[in-house]
Amino acid sequence: MAARLIVPGLYGLRLGMVNVFLLETDEGLALIDTGYATSAGAILKAVRQIGRQPQEVRHILVTHCHPDHAGSLAALKQQTGATAYMHPEDAAMVRAGKTLRPLSAGPGIFNALVFQILIHTAAQSIEAAEIEHLLADGDELPIAGGMRAIHVPGHCAGQLAFLWSRHGGVLFAADACANVFGLGLSPAYEDLSEGRRSLAKLSALEFGVACFGHGRPVLKNAAQKFRRKWAPAARSDSAAASIGADRPAKPGARRPG
Repeated sequence: MAARLIVPGLYGLRLGMVNVFLLETDEGLALIDTGYATSAGAILKAVRQIGRQPQEVRHILVTHCHPDHAGSLAALKQQTGATAYMHPEDAAMVRAGKTLRPLSAGPGIFNALVFQILIHTAAQSIEAAEIEHLLADGDELPIAGGMRAIHVPGHCAGQLAFLWSRHGGVLFAADACANVFGLGLSPAYEDLSEGRRSLAKLSALEFGVACFGHGRPVLKNAAQKFRRKWAPAARSDSAAASIGADRPAKPGARRPG
């Protein structure tokens, strides 16, 4: 799959069911997420496709430790020399080569079905990698004109979203939510209540564009769409807030595998 321009300076690359993003900066490229353990070649091919070279990747921002987001981190660090950024909770997982904590299905029939598929296929380990930069909620990175780290646990304890200051604000929501069949919840959570609080937190921000780990970007009025869905005053358990109907499933928290 070829890299696709989302806004000037930002490219999205779909790798099977997951997205990664390439961001042009004054000092080279920043990569947001690394896909699966087999994704390094496709990502470097996309780097060349946009007229750049692998050694120009200077920063790798990893949203969380799951194997479809951190899978190729070690390989890409080796091939580019880039430094990595993560939240401390998930950095500890990646340094140990671990990917998953116990998960439960998100609300809705579709999420329950996706969860059952993913829980049996997700890799429980990856090649361990060093994380040079540990990020806390609200940290500002001097990358591409300004990038703010936002701690959004729920789907994953150490998950980070990123808010790029340009183009009226571009939110990289990671797996705090998805936009597969419309804007909705993730198929899996460590803590659904925490995940809803993270979405209310994101809904209070200002951004025109939103990008997701799974699904298509929202290119206009993204913050307003988040607020209609997840602002505290608008949120209710009976709303269609998941990728299916937002009705409680019977997740029965379990350890993957």
